[in-house]
Amino acid sequence: MPKFRHNPHHVVSLVEDLLKNAMDSGASDIHFEPTSRELLVRYRLDGVLNTVEKLPKAIADNMISRLKVLGGLLTYRNDIPQEGRIQLHDEDKGKVMEQRLAVYPTIHGQRAVVRLFYEDSGLNDMDQLGFSDHILSSLKEIAALNQGVLLLTGPAGSGKSTTLGAMLRYINVQFPGKSIIALEDPVERHIEGITQVQINPRGEMNFPAALRSILRQDPQVLMIGEIRDAETARIVIEAGLTGHLMLTTMHSGTPGGALLRLLEMGIEPYQVTSSTLGVLNQRLARKLCPACKAQNPETREFRAMGCHDCFQTGYHDRILIAELVRLDGQLRKAVLAKADLDDMEQVISARGHMDIRQDCIRLVRQGITTHDELNKVCG
Repeated sequence: MPKFRHNPHHVVSLVEDLLKNAMDSGASDIHFEPTSRELLVRYRLDGVLNTVEKLPKAIADNMISRLKVLGGLLTYRNDIPQEGRIQLHDEDKGKVMEQRLAVYPTIHGQRAVVRLFYEDSGLNDMDQLGFSDHILSSLKEIAALNQGVLLLTGPAGSGKSTTLGAMLRYINVQFPGKSIIALEDPVERHIEGITQVQINPRGEMNFPAALRSILRQDPQVLMIGEIRDAETARIVIEAGLTGHLMLTTMHSGTPGGALLRLLEMGIEPYQVTSSTLGVLNQRLARKLCPACKAQNPETREFRAMGCHDCFQTGYHDRILIAELVRLDGQLRKAVLAKADLDDMEQVISARGHMDIRQDCIRLVRQGITTHDELNKVCG
């Protein structure tokens, strides 16, 4: 990792340099982590945290204070969590849309994280996200429907919001005249032609309250940032049964797990089978750095090496891997019978379904990623 050759006491310029270098390297987050001896600065590159600087403990408070000034936070309050936005310089606009700052007190001092949101037009188009041809065509079929629920699953940071945003743009362009509304917490990317509503889960404008009210606004397509509770799940499923196309996310490791979670939330099995169009499960896998990847002459597979271009990680950028489960006769029977997770997964695999691990193996064979990354992402 490169070291910054600046006077550590010049805190203002040091913070500016760290923010600028993070943008130049494409980092999604910058962590300022205090320890008992020093302040670690870590960039999240392609989903993995990498330490880029170790700063003296003596300047840790000044570093965090400078960040709080940039984010418009209270510099004299060190005992509470605070959140804000860091103003972009004119030269950074167009490359980065927003910088969000979150500060949190710890036993070693205040911890800060800056999240960077990039303006990447390539991620606005469904065709450019990296789905296999089969999944892409199925998603476009679902986007053309007038009612039903599409569930997206996967861990935090797996690109679910990006996929939803691309689907909304596709619907807006391909089916002009449709009323499209998105409820998000928070609104991450502004989408032209879409009504976007900011949700406050701790206030009166939470998901259930906003969803009940927004259904009176005559929407045809609704995007809900996440199903977090049984009440939201019930409203989403009922709306999907009554002439609305619903796109939403849910935390689950597998498609079968998402269906089972709906049942555990008290949704009737017949409502799940009648409303659910499909479950899209996705992850992001790191791509091998094209500048330094090397091929094993025996296995013909590529391996990560590490160079200056990829910060010695061997990887640069990420690619989407996914699986899409559409509800057929056997799977509907399993849901109606309230089958357990093992039985549901067996039904899904028995029909020749290409799961997310097989989709990643496809990329390993093409020399795009590695088995190590496959095991890391898929378990």
